[in-house]
Amino acid sequence: MITQEKSSPGTVLLILPVLVLLVLFFGSVIHLFSNGFYDDGEFSTRYFRQIVNRSDYHMVFLRTVVSSLVVAVLSVVLAYPIALLLWRADRWRNTLLIVVLVPWLVSLVVRTYGWIVLLGPRGVINEFLAWLGIIESPVKLMFNDLGIIIGLTHVLVPFAVISILASLLEIESNLEEASGILGASAFQTFRHIVWPLSLPGAFTALMVIYLACIGAIVTPILLGGMTHNFVGSQIYQEVMYTFNMSKAAAWSICLLGLSFVSLLLLKSIERRLLKGRN
Repeated sequence: MITQEKSSPGTVLLILPVLVLLVLFFGSVIHLFSNGFYDDGEFSTRYFRQIVNRSDYHMVFLRTVVSSLVVAVLSVVLAYPIALLLWRADRWRNTLLIVVLVPWLVSLVVRTYGWIVLLGPRGVINEFLAWLGIIESPVKLMFNDLGIIIGLTHVLVPFAVISILASLLEIESNLEEASGILGASAFQTFRHIVWPLSLPGAFTALMVIYLACIGAIVTPILLGGMTHNFVGSQIYQEVMYTFNMSKAAAWSICLLGLSFVSLLLLKSIERRLLKGRN
């Protein structure tokens, strides 16, 4: 005889916050679409047509996508050797991980202003290069795409380290031992065992960082200026400066669609590259 277990009050209490979050999320999405497609109380696609037809808006999307991809790839490349070091350093792993996460203890705005001090026309880097006699006039390291990429990479590298490290920690140590017993060198073991098994973590980091970049606001505004907008900073301007909620909602819907399509493409690339490795 099959008996059905009754849901305990504790289970209901655990599910309740999830339901609240789902209601708030879908409620905000519905409100977003209602603002985006309605202007002055009437159905309108005016702002969507503006986004599609204006070339400067196309550049905003192109800059956002390209810079986000560069930041994602650069973050994974920089984070992989750090994660590998943490994986190997069993005794010092927790201490080194704290060092990696220390920048998160500082406000994002403070960290970004720190990069302004370093990258500005009279910043540390330009002054040092001028002192060495390498440059005669300041190199433009900020208020352009380069400054945004540097700032976002610094902010998001720890995400990549944690994701890749989690993937490396799942690799069983006896796999490397078996590879060594069979005569494989350290490089061959890394190439055929460690690298393939750590790729899922690297792709997860790539996707998370890319999605975080395309919605970034603070770093693009402070290091990119008003002439190098991201989609997130464009939405911020529409809300805070022009108070055009309908246009900001239209931008947000386009950003949501861009995120969804990008995620599908990245997952498709991941499946193709990892096919046959599992």
